[in-house]
Amino acid sequence: MRISTRIDGSIYGAILSCRPSPTLTSAPSLPGPGVRDGYREAARSKLLAAAGYGCAARPRKRHAFSPTLIFARHVSSTVATRACRPSGSSFVNPSFFSSRNWNHTAASMIDIVLPTQEIRPKHELLEIVDQYDDTSVEEHLEFLRDPYLRRYAPADGPNLVVSNSEEDDNLQSINHSRGMDPVENEMVRKLRESVVLSLRRPAAMDLDTVYDIYQSLPEPRVSHLTARLRHQLLAVLGNVERKDSKSMLRYFSVVTDVKNSGFPLTQFEWNTAMSFASRYVGRSTEIEVEAALHLWREMERVAGVKASAVTFNILFDVASKAGKTTLAEMIYQEMIDRKLPFNRYHHVSLIHYFGLKQDTGGIRAAYKEMVQSGEVIDSTVLNCVISGFLNSGEEASAERVYEKMKESIRGSTVLPDRNYTMQKNITKVLMMFAKVGKRHPDLQPNFQKTALISPDLQTYRLLINHYGPKLGDLARVAQFLDEMKFYSVPLHGAIFLALFKAFGKHGAPGSDWSAQRLGSVWNAFLDALDAEADGLYISTWMAMAILRAFSKYSSRDQILDIYGQLKSKWNLDWASSQFMVDFLSKLLEQRGFHIRS
Repeated sequence: MRISTRIDGSIYGAILSCRPSPTLTSAPSLPGPGVRDGYREAARSKLLAAAGYGCAARPRKRHAFSPTLIFARHVSSTVATRACRPSGSSFVNPSFFSSRNWNHTAASMIDIVLPTQEIRPKHELLEIVDQYDDTSVEEHLEFLRDPYLRRYAPADGPNLVVSNSEEDDNLQSINHSRGMDPVENEMVRKLRESVVLSLRRPAAMDLDTVYDIYQSLPEPRVSHLTARLRHQLLAVLGNVERKDSKSMLRYFSVVTDVKNSGFPLTQFEWNTAMSFASRYVGRSTEIEVEAALHLWREMERVAGVKASAVTFNILFDVASKAGKTTLAEMIYQEMIDRKLPFNRYHHVSLIHYFGLKQDTGGIRAAYKEMVQSGEVIDSTVLNCVISGFLNSGEEASAERVYEKMKESIRGSTVLPDRNYTMQKNITKVLMMFAKVGKRHPDLQPNFQKTALISPDLQTYRLLINHYGPKLGDLARVAQFLDEMKFYSVPLHGAIFLALFKAFGKHGAPGSDWSAQRLGSVWNAFLDALDAEADGLYISTWMAMAILRAFSKYSSRDQILDIYGQLKSKWNLDWASSQFMVDFLSKLLEQRGFHIRS
């Protein structure tokens, strides 16, 4: 703490005033000839500067408090005080401060304060402080000014790079030198068996069972799995026919465990997670777009895994379906800037994009570019073209494509059942054909002959949804249903859903969508449900469409009877069941009915 000059002097004065005044008799002996004149002159100059103003004006400049200077100041103060206050007078005696008197007084004080000292050689002075190295001050200053932190270069990073090599991707989760608990070994064995069975025969193993076995492992669960089993588990949980919120949460739970344990995700696993985040709902919105972009940012900036053409196809697809056309164009341009090859997925997404924009010219241009690029055209591509034409209002162009598809059957009335697994494998084969065909163009026509462009379930689903719920054309819907039966295309739950939606929107007494036809469709639905038709189950969407359809014709008791039949056949959880109760109550209120307690 800093002390003012006045208080500083008072403290030292109070301390020194308690000591006896030094006299010449009590002072040490006079200095001998060992005191140097230069040192004597310097001390005299300091004392003259300290007391040169007399009693009238004492200087306020602070001085270093060495014992010699304090003692000299005390002596000079004592002498000056006595001189300034002679008996009977209040004035200072000027003769006391004459140069002759003052020089004699100062010299006496210096002789008292400064004892005689012998001059020490330099080597003795150097021995006082031990010397470790023979360096100069300039070298140490340069050492401290070193921009590389004392001759060590600063760390460049951390620059983390995720390798795609096999030994890094297959980083082992477990320590083989540590013995596992027998119970844990049994759990891991069951998980391995279920995962392998699901990979070989997906329909033979329920994914909920696989996930429950994984959840039974003690945390951290991933640390008990080998790298091979870890990747196989993610592959199994990602191979689902229908991406919904349940399958999405199940997959992301394992992905989170893997990331928290510090193990890398492969490019395929990042793309699968991005696909789940953007397609777990029926209609993509801005929320799904943000989730996909966040995963893409984490994939490239945090994990250091470069995006592939599949990654950009997923981003382009979700941006297009969410109506973010500007973002879709930016993603398209990013693919061009990165010089990524356009594969089958991108061409189909581009056709779908122009269909959402209702740009039929763009649909035709994108289809033409796909053909010229050497990609194999099949029913999936033509269905995308039909969807774009129907969404743009060009029903004639869509029907022309449909007629061309029927001509390709060439008299064959039996079509293969193209379920999810078969369609996925067919897509892989067609992409392989396109890759080989680009290297060997003479083989491309033969590859195209192997592709099926005949109408399938998706074709009739698009047509019935457009002519049924949207246009209400019952005659065309009946035609497509007959052609489905003729070409042995199996019924699906999506077809019944479209029919019930059409009855709920266009049904009325006296219209073509009559109560009698609704009853026939309802009976066919119950028969197909008992026969366990492919893709047919009672969901909340199906139940709501059926109840809306019957509310157009039926009484309150008939609606409740239909609800009771649905309730006996559905397999909904408690939340969905409660939702259906609330929906039924609101539907009856809209129709002027009330539920009796």
